[in-house]
Amino acid sequence: MLRHIEITECPRDAMQGWHRPIDTSEKVNYLKALLKVGFHSLDCGSFVSPKAIPQMADTATVLSEISAETGTNKLLVIVANERGGEQAVLQDKVTYLGFPFSISPTFQQLNTNSTIEESWQRVQRIYKLCRLHNKQLVVYISMAFGNPYGDEYNAEIVYNWVNKMKELGVNTISLADTVGLSTPEQVFDITKKVIDNSPGVNIGVHLHSTPQMALAKIEAAYNAGCNKFDSAIGGIGGCPMAQNDLVGNIDTSTLLYFFQDKQVQLEIDTEAYRNAQAIAASIFY
Repeated sequence: MLRHIEITECPRDAMQGWHRPIDTSEKVNYLKALLKVGFHSLDCGSFVSPKAIPQMADTATVLSEISAETGTNKLLVIVANERGGEQAVLQDKVTYLGFPFSISPTFQQLNTNSTIEESWQRVQRIYKLCRLHNKQLVVYISMAFGNPYGDEYNAEIVYNWVNKMKELGVNTISLADTVGLSTPEQVFDITKKVIDNSPGVNIGVHLHSTPQMALAKIEAAYNAGCNKFDSAIGGIGGCPMAQNDLVGNIDTSTLLYFFQDKQVQLEIDTEAYRNAQAIAASIFY
């Protein structure tokens, strides 16, 4: 089937809230293995406060160890403010800076210690930094399918913020189900409307899900026209700032199974993938 699919593997999301410190050498070994699999890109680290996310404090060191082996893979790092952006744009091998923009005021304060308006100002400044340094900004519309805090939520809020990002010039936007609240019907309806109204913009989904609901959510996004998916081996992950009971990422194996069933061709090295799975099992125990 002639449909180009981009998969972003998210070891950063898997590692950031893990219950034990993961050694730098373990991260480097794992990322080197993932770089051989054939993913479109790796969400591999973040430049945020080490007090907030201590697991990611060594991102610059990790990048220096893997940068010679990136090949055709593109690297993405998360930033939460201009200071993080200034650090990230100096990384030669990094293509994408990702900014988590929550449409839930409560979660934006928890996650980036800023109001939505302050975060919008940060997005504008980081976008300018990216333009100056030949990087691309990816904005994650966090809590795009609802929030657990009782904050006002409706689809129009999602569309309004997507439109503001597009007007700024952001051409990669990911709809994020940060705590796994979405239904397949929501994923389809919102993703389809965003895609239909965003010609020339790469719209992706960053879904969290229980294993039981994962395939239905993937299919909903795919049927809505989405060609860009985030996942993590083992379905591990979740934002430690969100709530105590983290709902993991879509498991990469579930995603690969779905596309195999749809006869969508992916350039995935299965042996390299199995090796990366084995390394993941040695880290996430």
